[in-house]
Amino acid sequence: MGEHTHRTAAITSAGIRILSLIFLRWVALPPASPIIYTLFAIYVPTFISSYVTESKYELVDEVDVVVKEDILNKDEIANGATDEAVVVEEINVEETAAIVKKPLNPLGTLLKGTPNPNSLLLTALTFLINVACVAMVTDMVYSPRWFHPSHDLSFARVGYVSDTEAKLLIREPDQSKMPITVEVHLKDAKPPFDNPLWQSAGSVKWTTNETDYTAVVTIPLSHSKQRIYEWRTSNNHTGEFTSAPKPGAMPELFDGKFTFLSTSCIVPRLPYNPFDHPLAFPGMKHLAKVLPNLGAQFMLFLGDFIYIEVPKQFGSSVENYRQKYRQVYASPDWPAVGQNLSWIHVLDDHEISNDWDSNSTGVYQNAVDPWHHYQTEANPPPARKARSQGTLARQGATYFSFTQGPASFFMLDTRSYRSKNSEPFDSPNKTMLGETQLEDFLDWIRRPEPKGVKWKIVASSVPFTKNWRVNTKDTWGGFLAERRKILEAMWDASSLGVGVVILSGDRHEFGATAFPPPKNGTWPESATVHEFSASPLNQFYSPIGTYKQTDDEDVELKYINSGNSKFGVITIEKFAGGEQSSLKYTVYINGVDKWNTMILSPEPLHQAKTGGSFWDRLRGV
Repeated sequence: MGEHTHRTAAITSAGIRILSLIFLRWVALPPASPIIYTLFAIYVPTFISSYVTESKYELVDEVDVVVKEDILNKDEIANGATDEAVVVEEINVEETAAIVKKPLNPLGTLLKGTPNPNSLLLTALTFLINVACVAMVTDMVYSPRWFHPSHDLSFARVGYVSDTEAKLLIREPDQSKMPITVEVHLKDAKPPFDNPLWQSAGSVKWTTNETDYTAVVTIPLSHSKQRIYEWRTSNNHTGEFTSAPKPGAMPELFDGKFTFLSTSCIVPRLPYNPFDHPLAFPGMKHLAKVLPNLGAQFMLFLGDFIYIEVPKQFGSSVENYRQKYRQVYASPDWPAVGQNLSWIHVLDDHEISNDWDSNSTGVYQNAVDPWHHYQTEANPPPARKARSQGTLARQGATYFSFTQGPASFFMLDTRSYRSKNSEPFDSPNKTMLGETQLEDFLDWIRRPEPKGVKWKIVASSVPFTKNWRVNTKDTWGGFLAERRKILEAMWDASSLGVGVVILSGDRHEFGATAFPPPKNGTWPESATVHEFSASPLNQFYSPIGTYKQTDDEDVELKYINSGNSKFGVITIEKFAGGEQSSLKYTVYINGVDKWNTMILSPEPLHQAKTGGSFWDRLRGV
């Protein structure tokens, strides 16, 4: 019985420690915490029973064997009568049994997690190691919910910023602070030509629980040139933002470089550090260190802003989802990356449920309630309707498009309209975007851009390449017919002198992929589409590579799997006197520049008519 309980204590102790290490330092798998608690429930009584019943002593049985040899015919040998000795052996066996104290073996006790009957100190220490493991798991799982529900959170953040307006999202549950007024002024005002005084930009009369006490103020920007603005609210929030360059124009700031960022996937306090704030994001700290030197216009966040089920899902109500968003914005690491930088968002599965492919059924409505309040309302305008010459917005769309400087952007919704992942990969009717979104997207790809716009940037929450070999069905690799249709439209766009780049996340790894047009086809090599997939900003990564090229359709440029924090920096500049444009992509891993590459926009094969008004065309924009 004693041996059985001792062995059980050792096995459960090993399970607690190994699973806790994985959960806290690598990946916070939701099933891990209940398993750890179950193992601990088994461990405690077996540990106590083993300590109480195990003897402090052990029986040591020593056997002493003495062998004596003697020559019987010594005299004959001495007389020379014989030269052959007769040898006899006398064997004496002596057995001694003794009861002695067991050795302490401190290292073994501490490593195995089993009690040592001869040392209360070692027994207590090894037990406390497992108690600490369970306590840290509990801290990671429950501290945000118990101590930081963030009901009283008051904050303001910058959303979409164009050349004519900026959106400011405000959350304020305290109605005694109403109305909230917003003021702005030029940070670098140069009198007498600029007005340095604070100007009223809008107000919030009240907030209600219907929107989780959020509201958006749209700030008009009347200055004709690109400038940096400071903003402040009457409930004591401040920050700044940079107005965007006009469509087709290069920035007047930042040495004429147009820079923005992309990443996805954040979970707080991973890897776990007991001294970190429960809502800390180490990856945001990495971003904050390099952000001041980047001159970034905005962050294009590619989904998984929350993980509803990580480290534990406490329910599927609207409040459960809302709380997750509040906790991100309540993080002490958020202001350094969000107070002075525009963030715009696309939707992915963990804002709803892992690998979501059930459209707007089930928990979808509860899940997207806070996503609309906290993200959509501060996002760019909805994408334009197909066949409207880019003039009419698709009302109610959960996908977005806009143009700034040298680039036009389309932010896809890859979750709300998709077919079941389980359908055959090459099914012609399988869709990720749905009929309407696909129509609007293809129309955007084929639409001529204003003069000076050299890039079409596609924001996809999931990778476009099929080179990721784990859970390929959840990526564009599981929607091959629709993917091919989109690729052909992208190759066609090169004839307008526009390069196409896809930015994606989701995989918790970095991969750069090229999609060259078919050899001996109608498209030139310069029509090659590029994808840069970088994530997470703060989540686990796979120590085993999951990306592999298997054909000439998806060509690997670079793959890096390691790193808990990854984000991309995209910088666009003029090239060849403005006839072409260069796009430099740099990936930062744990705050360090790890790899970069540069691509060029294709030369136009023919000049297309641009959209816009008569006066826009007359001015050449």
